[in-house]
Amino acid sequence: MTNDTDNLMPTALTDFVFDLFDSVTTSQMPEEQTKLYEVDFRELSQKYFANQAWPSPQSIASECNGDPLFLAVYRELTHRHWHAVSHPNIRDRLEGWQVYRELFEEMLDSTNFYLVPSWVFDILNEFVYQFQGFCQVRSAVYASARKQGLLNADGTRTEGPHNANQNLVDNLALLEKSKDVWDVESVFGILHRLGAIGFGKEGSEITPVYTYLSIFSAVARSRLECLLGDYTASLQALNPLSTYGSYVVPKDLEDYQGTIQLNVMEVFGSVMGARVSVAYHAGVSLLLLRRYKDAISILAEMCAVLQRGFKTGQLRKIAGGSEQLNKQYDRMLSLLALLTHICPSQAGGVEEAVIRAIREKHGSKLAAATSYEEWFQCPKFISADPSHGVFRQQIHRFLEEMNPVPAGRTLRSYLKLYTSVSIDKLAHLYGDSSADQVLALLLSYKLRMRQLERTGSSWNDSVYKTALDIHYYAEKDTVHINEAEKTRRFENFFVASILHDHEVRKETLSIDINL
Repeated sequence: MTNDTDNLMPTALTDFVFDLFDSVTTSQMPEEQTKLYEVDFRELSQKYFANQAWPSPQSIASECNGDPLFLAVYRELTHRHWHAVSHPNIRDRLEGWQVYRELFEEMLDSTNFYLVPSWVFDILNEFVYQFQGFCQVRSAVYASARKQGLLNADGTRTEGPHNANQNLVDNLALLEKSKDVWDVESVFGILHRLGAIGFGKEGSEITPVYTYLSIFSAVARSRLECLLGDYTASLQALNPLSTYGSYVVPKDLEDYQGTIQLNVMEVFGSVMGARVSVAYHAGVSLLLLRRYKDAISILAEMCAVLQRGFKTGQLRKIAGGSEQLNKQYDRMLSLLALLTHICPSQAGGVEEAVIRAIREKHGSKLAAATSYEEWFQCPKFISADPSHGVFRQQIHRFLEEMNPVPAGRTLRSYLKLYTSVSIDKLAHLYGDSSADQVLALLLSYKLRMRQLERTGSSWNDSVYKTALDIHYYAEKDTVHINEAEKTRRFENFFVASILHDHEVRKETLSIDINL
């Protein structure tokens, strides 16, 4: 939806569009464009378009000489704004596909343009978000249609009269006419094409934006694979970041003179939203692949970064993103609480401040929980087939996976009391369990805690290791236990003390000593 008010556009708006066009196509100065994108656009939106759409691309075409690439960029930016401030209907969501398809085609056909990394990430992140939203709405329409007798169980239309809601009938007809729109293969095709253009190949023309597109298409593809339930593919989608991590982003000396050249991992690290997206979706994928140690490692690191950013106030500088980062922090902290509950032996590698936050928010409730669904802060999983809903199916599968956790935690607590113990005695400690049941539990617990662990820069570099902090084996009717040697770590203590001293010094300096 657009707002055709060409004659009513204030000067501030036309000046903004002209300056943005200049920064994208001519001046290409990162600092200038960052201010226009992250500050000026948000302020103009709040002042003039808080609850309505921006003017259409046709209305501002005179400010950019009708440049098709810039018009496509402008259309995506304003469509994203409208999607955020309104309740988009089916037609708006279908229009979104045309917006992104046109934008990516223009980008792939042109090399003379520049977008800052945060803008590129936002475009690709929104692309996946709108695909996710479309799939959810489509599944809801199909579910309602089946419930009201418009569709058979196999998704075909029923024959004969019906009393279904007319709006539902219209939406269903619109979706059936647009089966190629937001097709999952087409979405993946676009992300793969963008992922292939940005790293140096002989005879190819590489620009900074092409490299940014390849970096953040890997992030977007990882998120999409996670949403679709392919967790191994979600991790493998991130491999380009490690493969080309040291690749230096190309710089045109005429257009980018004076800027600092960054490599791929530095560009990725400069966009907080991308780092959070990778940590969260990789953490969920690793949890569901039963790779608890790797999941704890990636989530704990990101939670510590966010915690420090909130404390220092640095994350407040991220335009419009601090609220979303707070939500993601809470979700990751919940997942981390669950993981350290499942695999308590790995909690030692988590920063003390993060452990304290987990204890305060989740400690007592998690210890007494009979179901772990509350802590499984997963994304809204989607299905490429509108006839099948997968969200509750994934939740159910996760809860089944968690069923043996309480028994495993109890077993670990018993084994840590002994260096050797008879299986009969363990059965007695359990109360109503037989020796055969305890033996089966010993074997299954050890098997569950044997998991892949990342050993290199790529997610393909993984070997099987144990996540247990105790080693045990059964010999005849006796279990022998050898507690793993603990690695004593002191850095957390000293870091916490330094931070405490810093706070004390800050408070002391703020005291007015003038009499």
